[in-house]
Amino acid sequence: MDKIKLYLRESYNELVHKVTWPSWASLQSNTILVIVASIIFALLILVMDAISKFGTGWVYGV
Repeated sequence: MDKIKLYLRESYNELVHKVTWPSWASLQSNTILVIVASIIFALLILVMDAISKFGTGWVYGV
């Protein structure tokens, strides 16, 4: 039981005193970056899927 208490105490100490949390502005800009990159990636997959569908339809005449 003492090991668990020590682990929790050290984990709390590290999270509160040693971890550098991002600022609110940094968090917002990184979130926007991830959203934009996800949209671009999704559009790229959509285009690749459309090209693949067109190509297989052209080859097989479906």
